[in-house]
Amino acid sequence: YKPTPLSEKALPDTFVVQISVLYNAPVIYSIVSGDQNGYFVIDPSTGIIRTRKNLTVEHFPVYLDVQATDSSNSNIHNQVLVNIEVIDENDFAPVFPSSLVEENLEENLPATQIVQLKAQDNDAGRNGFLTYGILSGDSLKFGIEEATGILYSITSFDYEEEATEYQIVVYAEDDGIPEKKRGYCTVVIKIID
Repeated sequence: YKPTPLSEKALPDTFVVQISVLYNAPVIYSIVSGDQNGYFVIDPSTGIIRTRKNLTVEHFPVYLDVQATDSSNSNIHNQVLVNIEVIDENDFAPVFPSSLVEENLEENLPATQIVQLKAQDNDAGRNGFLTYGILSGDSLKFGIEEATGILYSITSFDYEEEATEYQIVVYAEDDGIPEKKRGYCTVVIKIID
């Protein structure tokens, strides 16, 4: 058996799976091994497995040996393996160390790196894998490397002829399941004469 993966936030008494046998007499269902942490309980007459307590994602997957035993003759029994997995939920959004970053950029420079932005996400695995992007700002003048968070200019600036200050709103997005989460940072870029 391979039931649908459970959420790490599944509450006690959550239905996991029902084990059933083709047999002409009543049977007694039991978990004989694999539940070292005591997460599961099985109804001896229906074969329904439920959670007993809150789940810790690091303890999974769990492989339960479930036995069906003839109710009048304990020498007649059979076992099946139940593979139970738990989904690590996306608990945290990415966070930048500061929500506002100010940088100076000299005029007349060719395209150049301005600043590397780095967000933190306290989730593990793909839930903590971050990519970066620009939410708003002048996309003809600035770009960001999706993987590294390096914000760079695309063109040179003229202090006398153009704006001397730009605001770019950058986001960091995780690759979370079931939904992606974002954190934001505003970068103020001042052009220096």
